[in-house]
Amino acid sequence: MFVGRHDELAALEALYEREGFQMVVLYGRRRVGKTTLLTEFQKGREGIFFVAQEANDALNLELFSRQVYAFFDMPQTLPPFTSWHDVFSFIASKSRDRRMLLILDEFSYAAEANRSLLSILQNVIDHEMKGTHLFLILCGSTLTFMEHDVMGAKSPLYGRRTAQIKVAPFDYFDASLMLDGYCEADCIRFYAVFGGLPHYLSLIDPGESFDENVGRLVFSKYGYLYEEPMMLLNQELREPALYNSLLKAIAGGASKMNEITTAIGEERTKVTRYLDRLGQLDVLSRRCPFGEKKEKSRKGIYRFDDNFYDFWYRYVFPHKALIERGEGKRVFAELVRADMNAFIGKKFEAVCFQYMTRLNGLGRLPFWFSEIGSWWGPDRGRKTQEELDLVAQSKDGKKIIYGECKFKGEKMTGADLEKLQYRARLIGRPDVAYYYLFSRSGFCADLLGRAAEDDRIVLVPLEGLFQIG
Repeated sequence: MFVGRHDELAALEALYEREGFQMVVLYGRRRVGKTTLLTEFQKGREGIFFVAQEANDALNLELFSRQVYAFFDMPQTLPPFTSWHDVFSFIASKSRDRRMLLILDEFSYAAEANRSLLSILQNVIDHEMKGTHLFLILCGSTLTFMEHDVMGAKSPLYGRRTAQIKVAPFDYFDASLMLDGYCEADCIRFYAVFGGLPHYLSLIDPGESFDENVGRLVFSKYGYLYEEPMMLLNQELREPALYNSLLKAIAGGASKMNEITTAIGEERTKVTRYLDRLGQLDVLSRRCPFGEKKEKSRKGIYRFDDNFYDFWYRYVFPHKALIERGEGKRVFAELVRADMNAFIGKKFEAVCFQYMTRLNGLGRLPFWFSEIGSWWGPDRGRKTQEELDLVAQSKDGKKIIYGECKFKGEKMTGADLEKLQYRARLIGRPDVAYYYLFSRSGFCADLLGRAAEDDRIVLVPLEGLFQIG
């Protein structure tokens, strides 16, 4: 089933309609759905779709040669092309008078098996492909390789690409399109645990409950996703033991630099380098209170961007010994399930961010915001620490939306609005303020009445998050 990816498909379509040679670099982490996207794009188009293998150079060249022969109706008894230069040159000659699509998926495998492949391709592009109608897509899952070796300034291919598309995980809305038959609350729960990777979502059995799916996929040593984060890290990183310690510390609540360094017993400079590396892999990021510049703020904290990594290092990694002994069901039932409500509640804030970002792009908010984030800081009058779940501001700073997000079993009340309005005053007094309240369980009569009288108070029930259109 193909869902979402409207923007990516539209970008590829627009590039395909342009005249002449095009080279698109399409990349993203494993399981994000790149191959599915390219398969959808290829439908109805003339072209070759080659998936390189994690094998030696000779085998990849032979497999590619066979696909080229098949596409051009040539005998399969022909020997493989003698070199990559020859096969690329042959394809260039065939695409001088017609539009032709060439997709090289898992390109990093072929390039790692033949270190000269990048230079070979650069030479053929410069001298033969540029005068053709070839539409070339280089696709890869190893982020470091694609960003540095293919697109980096020192790459032989630097300056040859005509576009690049980084395929990101689904947001909650597109993820829900793969969860047909589940209620809105379960869609949020699944997204909170598995994130927006289509491959993970495709593993969910619609005949099972949320608990049953999580238990089967994660809390069994035979579960498909039981060791997934560690396997992915091992493909991208060295010293996995240190990364495991770092990620466990953050998942366990360490968020500030000094807390993280203390928890894992490593020097700040080393930890900073490793955190930066995880940021490049979209696993986590450093965040600062709304209104503060990241490079100057001393209040920065580290949070997971990848929901499944967060879940796995919080609930699976610390209990691996028990799960290995076959106690996974008991671990989930007795050590994890009760705590998950708070975990899902924090992920619900990200869902509300995504909802507001979608509405912002559609022009369906009171104003267009240029910045969105969260805020935390002191209330000097009360000598307490306060938080605002969501803050979105117009470019001129005169209009602000303040948001409160609750994924709880009770309805929100007028007291929740008053608390939000009080906290909002801690960070400024704009010309116009709007208050958005997001609730899984709805709203009490007093809050509904106040919202009916004031259009600056907007109540978003759970079902409203899925009625974007």
